[in-house]
Order: sequence, then C-alpha cells, then structure tokens
Amino acid sequence: MQLHLRHIDTLDEQLQILNQMIAEAMQSFDQACQALGTIPGIGEQTAQVIIAEIGVDMNVFADAAHLASWAGVCPGQNESAGRQRSSHTYGGNVYLRAALGTAALGAIKHKESFLAARYRRLYLRRGGSRALVAVEHTIIVAIWHLLANGEVFKELGPDYYDQRNKDRAKSRAVKELERLGYEVQLDSVA
Repeated sequence: MQLHLRHIDTLDEQLQILNQMIAEAMQSFDQACQALGTIPGIGEQTAQVIIAEIGVDMNVFADAAHLASWAGVCPGQNESAGRQRSSHTYGGNVYLRAALGTAALGAIKHKESFLAARYRRLYLRRGGSRALVAVEHTIIVAIWHLLANGEVFKELGPDYYDQRNKDRAKSRAVKELERLGYEVQLDSVA
C-alpha cells in the first residue's frame, strides 16, 4: 500500500511540474486564452489546447470556413443526381476536435446561451451527434473571428431565433397548442 501511495505522490509532483511548464509556455498567450474563455464551454485548459493546435495567427486560414474544414467540423453535403448519400465530417486535427467536443458539451449545459438554444433547435430535426457537431462548428467560427479580428464574443441569448423571426415563432407556438387540443385566438397586447 505504501508503494502505491508513494507512486501517487510522485505522479502528483510530476503533474505539478508539467502544469508549471505549461503555464510558463502559455504566458505570452494569456490575452488570447482570456478571450477564448468568454465563449460558453471553453475553460482554461480547453483554451490552451485550442491555442496550442491552431495558434493565434489566423492569417494561416483564409477564413473561418477553412479553419472549420481543417478542424474537421465542417458540414458536408454529398448529393449527386438528386440522391443524397451519407456525408460525414472528416477527421481533422484530433486534439482540436476533442477540445471542441469538450467545449460543445460544456456549452450546451449553459441553458441560457445561444449555443444551447442552437443545440436544442437542431437536436429535434437532426439528432444529438449532428447537433453537437453544429455547435462545434459555431464555436470554431467564433474562435476564428476572436483571433483574426480581435472581436469579442457576443452572447446572442437563448431567444435569438424567436426574436429574429417573431411570426415564425408565433405560428410554431400556435400549431403546438392546437396539436395539444387547444383552440387558440391571438390578441395583441398593444
């Protein structure tokens, strides 16, 4: 038992040394890490992995779509002669893809965020895994804009889609109530 405890202590010491080395290496990228931390779901370690994999110079990628394609979270369409075939995302950078997956899973847990609303909206039509990849794509596009243009992440809110097209939201709510057996009469509040 003592041998195991000593081994655990040795591993903890090595982990502290590695964490110090990482902190020293990431010190010059502190501002970029803080900017990435404003995106829901991205913590300190995830931001460090993202910066380690793509860097902070976005001149390497022509636009956000090129970065998303390189990361392997670009939506695909495989259609020929009117027939749709299976289209999947390609591997991309495995470490970046794992970090984006972690960020997306964290982002959908923030119930009052645009990313969670996007996930819930796509989940109904496309399923869980495709909705998660769509959230990953949204996150990597936001990262490109943060690093390329120095923009800040703007949280659009969970009701962004409803505010964007109020008539569609109203008709969707009426149809849902009618489907449940209610008769709906709309009166404006003024």
